[in-house]
Amino acid sequence: MAAATSSSISFSTKPSSSKSPLPISRFSLPFALNPNKSSSSSSSSRRRGIKSSSLSSISAVLNTTNNVTTTLSPTKPTKTEKFISRFAPDQPRKGADILVEALERQGVETVFAYPGGASMEIHQALTRSSSIRNVLPRHEQGGVFAAEGYARSSGKPGICMATSGPGATNLVSGLADALLDSVPLVAITGQVPRRMIGTDAFQETPIVEVTRSITKHNYLVMDVEDIPRIIEEAFFLATSGRPGPVLVDVPKDIQQQLAIPNWEQAMRLPGYMSRMPKPPEDSHLEQIVRLISESKKPVLYVGGGCLNSSDELGRFVELTGIPVASTLMGLGSYPCDDELSLHMLGMHGTVYANYAVEHSDLLLAFGVRFDDRVTGKLEAFASRAKIVHIDIDSAEIGKNKTPHVSVCGDVKLALQGMNKVLENRAEELKLDFGVWRNELNVQKQKFPLSFKTFGEAIPPQYAIQLLDELTDGKAIISTGVGQHQMWAAQFYKYKKPRQWLSSGGLGAMGFGLPAAIGASVANPDAIVVDIDGDGSFIMNVQELATIRVEQLPVKILLLNNQHLGMVMQWEDRFYKANRAHTYLGDPAQEDEIFPNMLQFASACGIPAARVTKKADLREAIQTMLDTPGPYLLDVICPHQEHVLPMIPSGGTFNDVITEGDGRTKY
Repeated sequence: MAAATSSSISFSTKPSSSKSPLPISRFSLPFALNPNKSSSSSSSSRRRGIKSSSLSSISAVLNTTNNVTTTLSPTKPTKTEKFISRFAPDQPRKGADILVEALERQGVETVFAYPGGASMEIHQALTRSSSIRNVLPRHEQGGVFAAEGYARSSGKPGICMATSGPGATNLVSGLADALLDSVPLVAITGQVPRRMIGTDAFQETPIVEVTRSITKHNYLVMDVEDIPRIIEEAFFLATSGRPGPVLVDVPKDIQQQLAIPNWEQAMRLPGYMSRMPKPPEDSHLEQIVRLISESKKPVLYVGGGCLNSSDELGRFVELTGIPVASTLMGLGSYPCDDELSLHMLGMHGTVYANYAVEHSDLLLAFGVRFDDRVTGKLEAFASRAKIVHIDIDSAEIGKNKTPHVSVCGDVKLALQGMNKVLENRAEELKLDFGVWRNELNVQKQKFPLSFKTFGEAIPPQYAIQLLDELTDGKAIISTGVGQHQMWAAQFYKYKKPRQWLSSGGLGAMGFGLPAAIGASVANPDAIVVDIDGDGSFIMNVQELATIRVEQLPVKILLLNNQHLGMVMQWEDRFYKANRAHTYLGDPAQEDEIFPNMLQFASACGIPAARVTKKADLREAIQTMLDTPGPYLLDVICPHQEHVLPMIPSGGTFNDVITEGDGRTKY
């Protein structure tokens, strides 16, 4: 999924070193920009863009036979509803008001914005908007993670704002996270006035330069008349092809300048538009179907690129009977409780999912990037299999693992096409992988996900199992990063896409609580639970204030083991259990729970409780779910628990660890 390119399809009888032609770097746009030219440009140069006088014409370009539909459709107001501005057509207004109206025209209803000196004009303009709600975070990182939670759970682009300098730099982790996990995000930052740029002015940071390598694209607005076009381009770039974050930096004098906006400006993305991938050709899809028909042990390896293709993927599995292994990012794209689901593969994936890849003769890699936490030792990953790789980002094809067959395009369109071929040739193909599925079922029975109970102590896995049972697997789950994240991936059975919100590629601690805020705003009627660890939770604990003030019914299941659990697990396994600053409690009072998370909740007026015994856990979780509004449940867990199975970094399936914990010496 990413900066899209022209369709590249290659076939060979053995892996080829050839890559897709002209890959587009995900860190820049695929066309030259004149570094000496500001965003300000003459009216004649504006006319060189795509001949489009409205958003509908852009949509028309996307849906021609020469262009693929976007992986995440840009969410813009339909042109059947004429936008009604609060300004007269010829009425001058501040750049900040133009910016806010540009957001309104994109259909934005919620922003996560924290004000400061360089962005206060935008906030003043937001108070004049009747359609945009600002959810005020208590830290800019909380704001960008909340925008991510909004985007991940809804499929719409998330919008965050910050002031210049430290406000803008506080967005960096969220932007990097959105890039790695392909999340559509538009970040708007205030900047010092144009005349002060480069003078080391108060709270000046060159945020465009800082974020250049962690955004899909970014802009420094140097002409107030460019705001309508830039905002339209920013949303289009963020949501088309492989989604990602786009940053727009707006100097304060631009925000204050009076202008009459031209809403009919064309986007100027000729290179990007010309290289959008084309729909896959039927002959290429028939070739893949032929490989499936010749296979004896096929397996699907699906990732975040399939989140918008859940129905098509389900139909494909129904037609073929091929078992499905998911990446961390792909959880929910195929129901985890289905008999053909192998659940998650990779470092902490199930034994049977990794067994399936190890012994497969055909690996169907759809919307994935062969991440190191999935593959381990690359040369040994799926070494017996022919590999089919379908992805919208040409830069991912052949980057880590060279496929035998590659299709650069939208997975949704590819699945639709293959489903048609399979439906038309069902009688002829007569696919039957029953023997292979039986072989995998033996592995499921031999190596189920399991855990041990020690006395009255609460196994963290059991807490997640109970939550899954009591919510019927229908909650939206966010997490921080660490052991609790992996247990939440393993033991909660996700039925639909966008139920699972987690920082996958970047692994950013502190993600869970603000992401739950964004998910709750986007899905006000849903059960939203932040399954968090004490280490991750405290990194953005200030967002409890946002939850209270905004009256969001976010539930927090805090798995508290007083340690930085995942690092501690590696200490146990590989460093002879030598503790190197992974204890998060008070060394002077090791018998006490420190810090007291209940007091954080109390300070923000949020009901909270603590549970320490397994026998009391079911009632405690039910109380949390039944209590109106937000609630924090502090679940005290033994720190000796390990996430299993585990394939050590750089290892192979043969290195899988299935036994042991911190109670054992290694």
